[in-house]
Amino acid sequence: MRLKLVPKETSIDFFSRWKLWLGISGLMIIIGFASFALQGLNFGIDFRGGTTVRTESTQPVDIGLYRDALTPLSLGDISITEVFDPTFGADQNVAMIRIQAQEGQEAVTPETIRIVQGALVAAVPDMKFLSVESVGPKVSGELITTAAIAVVLAIGAVLVYIWLRFEWQFALGAVAALVHDVILTIGIFSELQIKFDLAIIAALLTIVGYSLNDTVVVFDRVRENLRKFKKKPLAEVLNISINETLSRTVMTSVTTLLALISLYILGGDVIRGFVFAMIWGVIVGTYSSVFVASTILLWLGVKRNWDKTDPNTTGNQFANVDA
Repeated sequence: MRLKLVPKETSIDFFSRWKLWLGISGLMIIIGFASFALQGLNFGIDFRGGTTVRTESTQPVDIGLYRDALTPLSLGDISITEVFDPTFGADQNVAMIRIQAQEGQEAVTPETIRIVQGALVAAVPDMKFLSVESVGPKVSGELITTAAIAVVLAIGAVLVYIWLRFEWQFALGAVAALVHDVILTIGIFSELQIKFDLAIIAALLTIVGYSLNDTVVVFDRVRENLRKFKKKPLAEVLNISINETLSRTVMTSVTTLLALISLYILGGDVIRGFVFAMIWGVIVGTYSSVFVASTILLWLGVKRNWDKTDPNTTGNQFANVDA
């Protein structure tokens, strides 16, 4: 007996309340913008500047022990990661400790560095300090700009790709879904004040790719059914297409979420922010591929005759959806 999350054949009407779905999405976007405007993001060291201390010890890296040694110093945000390198020997255990820039200072002062080193040596007597590097707020500010440009360029590339592969109405629907997903992800990080660092930017770009994949699967089926059902209203064709791909969409999302939830529970604090962003992104990406991208397509209308070229019904104008 096979497990089925979705029946083989479904006939759900996804567009009977399409205005409600768009309204819910619009409200969530407004809440996300409001949260971002009122309290901003809780930027991590990558975006706020700070100091990186590279350590080495013959003892295995114990992140919990290191953190317990540094917590009493009240230095704010501290990130500790183990560095893996195939060239390291068996007794080379390297860690990277990042400390946020202190209030009113470009970086951690030499005196603070000495206090940090003393606390770590007290916990791990044979610890050596290989390097100390600082990044000022100006460089971190440039990093924020670069990260934002990366996300915008990714969405722009998607717009061009979908436009070339389908029609401009499909492109706008796909991009609307991607913008929806990115804004809601940034909004939830702002609302919950979860640390926002470069790993979250990587998660945003991954969410863009995941959501696009879901949307393209639906749009491919829509295009096939537009050829097959030339006389059916566009809303009915979209419903048929989404129902036909629903099993695949749900199965992909559920299996991805199972892996991500396992990582969130067992993966440790280092990747928890990234995994949370991915979990949220998979949920809103699945929602947007059905209720946002397709609804925008319904609203704009689309070229109906894909069998032959008609100069009067190109994809660059609104089509008669009931033709």
